[in-house]
Amino acid sequence: TSSSARPRKEAMAEVSNKRVILKRYVTGFPAEDDMELVPATARLAVPPGSNAVVVKNLYLSCDPYLRSRMSGNDEPSHVPDFVQGEVLTTLGVSKVVESGHQDYKPGDLVWGMTGCEEYTLITDLQSHFKINHPELPLSYYTGVLGMPGLTAYVGFFDVAKPKKGEYVFVSAASGAVGQLVGQLAKISGCYVVGSAGSDEKVNLLKTKFGFDDAFNYKKEQDLDATLKRCFPEGIDIYFENVGGAMLDAVLLNMRLHGRVSVCGLISQYNLEQSEGVRNLFCIITKRIRMEGFIVTDHYGSYRKFEEEMAGYLKEGKITYVEDVAEGIESFPTALIGLFYGRNIGKQLVVVARE
Repeated sequence: TSSSARPRKEAMAEVSNKRVILKRYVTGFPAEDDMELVPATARLAVPPGSNAVVVKNLYLSCDPYLRSRMSGNDEPSHVPDFVQGEVLTTLGVSKVVESGHQDYKPGDLVWGMTGCEEYTLITDLQSHFKINHPELPLSYYTGVLGMPGLTAYVGFFDVAKPKKGEYVFVSAASGAVGQLVGQLAKISGCYVVGSAGSDEKVNLLKTKFGFDDAFNYKKEQDLDATLKRCFPEGIDIYFENVGGAMLDAVLLNMRLHGRVSVCGLISQYNLEQSEGVRNLFCIITKRIRMEGFIVTDHYGSYRKFEEEMAGYLKEGKITYVEDVAEGIESFPTALIGLFYGRNIGKQLVVVARE
């Protein structure tokens, strides 16, 4: 029979593909209506001869760093700005539905950068990873087994370089990264205190994540006094997620040769003018090492990390709390909630479960 007589693959069909776009660049705190859910369609086919894949997005990650991509920045950052009117991109867990790539076949589960939409054509798979532990919850690959997990691991072990018995302080301690830093610190034999923004989160730190102590920073009038109460001997390692007044108070309470691993500064992301830091002289007198890091520089150690973390999860040595929003339409609200502390644990959005 001639080729034209063969039934055409059903996959060429167009499907509905709701997507979230950036409506306008953001100044100050982002709002839901800076983004927009728009109807669209997707062709479930890869361009002939390309090594692209079409994926069905299952779980999308909401992360604070996305805020910097929503501003029309004059200075280039470590991640490019979103484009007004175009679909947002974020880390996600996806299932391959069509593939022109020899290493990927339909049905494969992957995590990496994808669109805030139901289906995405991915042309560059260099920073995508196949999922090696599908027996664990797939959503974990937006969190504990994905970028936030590797962030906690690298920021704690490679940057802070902990020693048994050291005193560790973690800010935003119940978030996607903080909850893991605290648990890794306990596994390493450290004394760990965390700060969070509600009594419910503080309770979680002490009861579920095994922190030695924790406090609600919104209820503390004097952060310096609070830290002196929690750390009468001072702090060896500060895992920095927030910046601002907390960093200033921590610098006063660091021990000699303390380390500050700078992961994020969420208190500053929505300010027109960043707050200054007053106590930098402590870096000299206490011989403090303060180092920032970007997790993508460490993707080379992902596989080693994935195996170690999967082991901890299966052994019950690490537990993970997620805050799950349902449906692609909930992405804007879920993302904005991060900047008001509405999430309890790792914020993610379920687009589809399979």
